[in-house]
Amino acid sequence: MRKYKRIFLIVLDSLGVGDAHDAEAFDDLGANTLGHICESVGGLDLPNLEGMGLGSIGHFKGIHALKNQLAYTARLEEVSNGKDTMTGHWEMMGLKITEPFQTFTETGFPDEFIKLFEEKTGRKCVGNYAESGTKILDDWGEHQIQTGDWIVYTSADSVFQIAANEDVIPLEELYKACDIARELAMDERWKVGRIIARPYIGQKKGEFKRTANRHDLALKPFGKTVLDSLKENHLDVIGIGKIPDIFVDQGITRKVKTESNYDGMVKTIEIAKENFTGLAFLNLVDFDAAFGHRRNPKGYGDAIIEFDNQLTDLLRELKEDDLLMITADHGNDPTYKGTDHTRENVPLIVYSKSLHKPTHLGLLKSYAVIGATIAENFKVENPGIGQSLADKII
Repeated sequence: MRKYKRIFLIVLDSLGVGDAHDAEAFDDLGANTLGHICESVGGLDLPNLEGMGLGSIGHFKGIHALKNQLAYTARLEEVSNGKDTMTGHWEMMGLKITEPFQTFTETGFPDEFIKLFEEKTGRKCVGNYAESGTKILDDWGEHQIQTGDWIVYTSADSVFQIAANEDVIPLEELYKACDIARELAMDERWKVGRIIARPYIGQKKGEFKRTANRHDLALKPFGKTVLDSLKENHLDVIGIGKIPDIFVDQGITRKVKTESNYDGMVKTIEIAKENFTGLAFLNLVDFDAAFGHRRNPKGYGDAIIEFDNQLTDLLRELKEDDLLMITADHGNDPTYKGTDHTRENVPLIVYSKSLHKPTHLGLLKSYAVIGATIAENFKVENPGIGQSLADKII
């Protein structure tokens, strides 16, 4: 018999907590997303997260360790080879990636790929270098209005991104171009993790703004995940935000689109008012996209405070037989060099109103403890890696 009827899993995208044992191998020695944000802004006031035990996970300015914390806490060590969104999320659900996804951060995509893309879509390309999603629009947005050329770019992630002004290129054409790029990028020479449509609006530099019509085309998971096991057993798997894109809809029974971190939490709170059995899985991408990559510790800190405030409303809706799990998928230290993700451990907070005497569980191997715990709770197969925490959560 399952212990919890509903599990809510929230990924604070990129909120690493430092200290990855292999950080030096990724050129990330000393990175600490949450720690350096707290130092940079003089500490964060996070009553809900602090009450749950965030202070026991590490030394973060302004966040205290409590003797009687309300949740189980741990630090999770990534075992996959990578530090990107797909690697982190797939590992959570049981898949270990040994070969990192290909990137074109330093060079842009090869001429052969770009020429094929231009031929098949009927438009020329500009850009084709690693850049932030807002800066690239300032660089080329006015040019696109004049010429209709695609704006293409990449990042430190394994991505090919296509930006298109909605008043210049119809969304349908942009999405079709993404399908073409995805097909081309199945070639081993150019095989990247995600193709991303980046629609935007605006007429001049400084006023361009991305819309909520983003669309991701990811590689399919290479194996069965815990999400598949849940779905096969007729349990609800509600993917909120970019979760359905990360798993290419595999194992998802319902998709909920979001426009921001705030909107994602509002929609999750509304879902908590519903009667369902299974998993509600939310990614809050703004931490990473809007603040980590843009190296904005103040904005990142404010976003964490906003999340903590919204937690109050979510906690109010949770029942005795609900479980809340809060974690991250990698780091993105906004005080660190460059604009890349950072190889870090991530936090794990496990809360329920029915817990008796929760404690800190220390450093645990693999993000996959999350999926393994969910699988054991619902008595479904864990098809991949990961040791369940179900016997520790009492």
